[in-house]
Amino acid sequence: MAATFLVVPQWQGSGSSRAMRLVDGAEAIRGDLPTTSTVLIDVPLGAGNDEGTQVSRLSSLQAVRDAQLIALGSISGLAVTIGGDCGVELASIQHAAAVNDGMAVVWLDAHPDLHTAESSPSHAFHGMVLRTLLGEGDPSLTPTTPLEVGRLILAGTRALDDAEAAFVDSAGVRLIAPEQLTAKSIGDALAASGATSVYLHVDLDVLDPAEFAGLGFPEPFGVTLQSLLEIIAAVKAALPLAGAGITEFAPRNATAAGDDLGSILRIIGAVSSP
Repeated sequence: MAATFLVVPQWQGSGSSRAMRLVDGAEAIRGDLPTTSTVLIDVPLGAGNDEGTQVSRLSSLQAVRDAQLIALGSISGLAVTIGGDCGVELASIQHAAAVNDGMAVVWLDAHPDLHTAESSPSHAFHGMVLRTLLGEGDPSLTPTTPLEVGRLILAGTRALDDAEAAFVDSAGVRLIAPEQLTAKSIGDALAASGATSVYLHVDLDVLDPAEFAGLGFPEPFGVTLQSLLEIIAAVKAALPLAGAGITEFAPRNATAAGDDLGSILRIIGAVSSP
């Protein structure tokens, strides 16, 4: 069965000065997706408010999460979420985990997104989403059944704040740095997790900014596009794919979006192909 693409142009979870460009990025990608296999989530126009918490724009995040869960419930087969900021993975991973027992998550991202609201310097949710999925977050956002930390693999991650690094060490999170990331290392990590399926998250900032420009938070010494495609293939060869997400495309303008779309479409093709 062909993949269904869930386009979620959410920007409210981002702390970047280019946050609104995430809307442009999602729309640029949507223009190259098959219309019959694409579902667009209506994202509120306003920023929203924090509802008295330390999570910026919480009300908008809740609304988008709820709309995504409804849409995901009507999709049969593989759902590929197109962001928007990394916060769009809250609903997509929660849904995938609920219907796939024993699911691992491979988090391909320059950043671990493991802050709590208390440790986050920005209070932007895209830096908290993975910690929230692990069960430590605002009660209105944490899933009923959290992810198991033993089935989480950070891959290509290279920019950790002190609080995140401390959590990775104390919780024993598997982390594969860019220079160690190979088909073998990711396959070995998945085997060690004991998982029976896998969700694949791709934040485009896992790529080296010398190869990919449309990023709000570029980090040097990332992986190459060719290496990323090989890792995606290795993940799919190791376990059945329970879902996938591609996030954080923030082009400077329409021309710059065109420069990066070829790379994005290769990633989408690698994720969604049978």
